[in-house]
Amino acid sequence: MRLNKYIAESGHCSRREADRLIAQKRVTVNGVPAGIGTQVEEGDEVLVDGQALLSRKANAKGRRHVYIALNKPVGITCTTEREVGGNIVDFVDHAQRIFPVGRLDKDSEGLILLTSNGDIVNEILRSENRHEKEYLVAVNKPVTPEFLAGMARGVRIHGQMTKPCRTARIAKYGFRIVLTQGLNRQIRLMAAAFGYRVTQLRRVRIVNIKLGALKLGQWRNLTEPELRGLLPDRTEW
Repeated sequence: MRLNKYIAESGHCSRREADRLIAQKRVTVNGVPAGIGTQVEEGDEVLVDGQALLSRKANAKGRRHVYIALNKPVGITCTTEREVGGNIVDFVDHAQRIFPVGRLDKDSEGLILLTSNGDIVNEILRSENRHEKEYLVAVNKPVTPEFLAGMARGVRIHGQMTKPCRTARIAKYGFRIVLTQGLNRQIRLMAAAFGYRVTQLRRVRIVNIKLGALKLGQWRNLTEPELRGLLPDRTEW
């Protein structure tokens, strides 16, 4: 098994985060610093920052994986790095080791998913799956049809054009936007390209999972129907 998959299935972090740890030489296999693509066999000793991972069997024994929806407040950072003040892991303070699926920037609020199952993270984040994410956005100037049309067509940020998206005016200074990608600070940078400044940003939906009446700062477990709707081709959770 590839090392990043092994680490993810242990519940330590996602595969993407595992690749970062491996690249930083923070992972060893049988005492030897590991590289990207390292294979792990049964009985190998895998350490992250000198600490042994739970074996997949030990991690699964008597426990089911955790899948939760959090209404993240502004000021909470979507990182598993415990030394970062206001990190999302300490904020949720779950009994199991969990990590966020994707990100929601520190200045934004709303729906974010967290899980102990690192094996599903890439499936949810994979861009070709075109998973929708819906946001409500407040800006500092009146929303115009030209602004909404420009946002929907796509904007050049981070050296690339954003994918076409859906937009709709919901108030004089507010609009709704539905994206199928998740570039860093995407909505803020898109709006800035038209001379707008985002004053509030709230994510209200990820695919079939809605924020609903979940209060700011609270979280809940996902339901079985929500999990099946999130990744309908997956048979095991």
